[in-house]
Parts: sequence; structure tokens; C-alpha cells
Amino acid sequence: MNRRQFGRTAGAGLIALALAACGKEDAPPAPPAAAPALSNAQMYEQAATANGFSVGPMMAANTAYIFFDTACPHCAVVWNSAKPLAGKLRIVWIPVGFLSKASAPRGAAILAAADPAKAMDANESTVLSGQQSGEPASVDADAAAKVAANTGMMRKFGADGVPLIIYKNARSGEYGAQAGQLDTDQLAALLGVQ
Repeated sequence: MNRRQFGRTAGAGLIALALAACGKEDAPPAPPAAAPALSNAQMYEQAATANGFSVGPMMAANTAYIFFDTACPHCAVVWNSAKPLAGKLRIVWIPVGFLSKASAPRGAAILAAADPAKAMDANESTVLSGQQSGEPASVDADAAAKVAANTGMMRKFGADGVPLIIYKNARSGEYGAQAGQLDTDQLAALLGVQ
């Protein structure tokens, strides 16, 4: 498991918290960046252009972006942790193909579904039960291209684990990015929506 915290978090308690995230243990180190790293505000701005689906009020004052992989059990926990917060903010769930060969096609299937939240719920339930199957029988080419673009964006951010949560804290106004599993209370504190 990789643990990684980008930028500043909303509360000191979260800084000390060890978080679990799914990452590629054997991934080679990224080459040195030619340009300076993106700030959390820049990542937030770019995440707003990613391809995902929204849960929560469309006109919410606060939006969080969560990059997830369909094979990640930590992402499944965060999906369930976020459900009680659905009325307090808008969360855009952004699928990436990061952990397995089947991740991107399953992410594309969720994006292309008539009800992406229902498809996500079904996928995350299978992940948590250990019953997940392989790639879907057919994959929408447009949705697959969107997942590939999302994966490229996540890598551009320098992230090496999912779930990757990019946010603007509703109370402090501070931007942040953090990889790892959170329960509902921790997620609410991170996003400033308690």
C-alpha cells in the first residue's frame, strides 16, 4: 500500500493520520518534471475539466473531485463514506485505469452507463466482496478515451495512488489533494462540510 498526501489538509489531525491508498508497488519512479509541480489550486482547476459523473446537488457551493480505480478497495470504501455527504456537496467521481488491465474498461462502462452512480454502486459492492469479474464485454470508445485522459491527468499531478481526492475546503477555502481511504467523518472534515 502506498500512502501519500499532497498539499495541505484542513485539519492537523488529518495530517498525522496514516491513510491507505492503492498504488502500483512496482511502478518505476517518474522521470524528473521539466516544469514546476502544480499547486493544489491548479490541480483543482484541472480536475474540474476531467471526465466523470456527479453525485450530490449540481448547484452545490462546494465540489470535490475523486479519482478512482474500479479495482481499488480503498476507493470502494471512500465511495460508501461519501454517501452520507451527498446532500452537503457535489462530488465528481473520475475513473482512471491505474491498477489492472480491466480497470479502464470497467471505468469506461461506468461512465457510459445510463445511471453511472448505480453502475458505480454495483462495481464497488463487487470490489468489497472480492467478487469482481474481468473486463466488460463491450466498451464505448468515447468513454474509454475519457478514462485514458483522466489517467493521464492523474499522472500529471504526480499521483501514485488512488483514491485521489482533490478539494477546496468549504470552511477554510484552502485547496488540497490527498490520496487515501477515509471514513465519513474524516472525509467531511477534509472537505469542511461537517
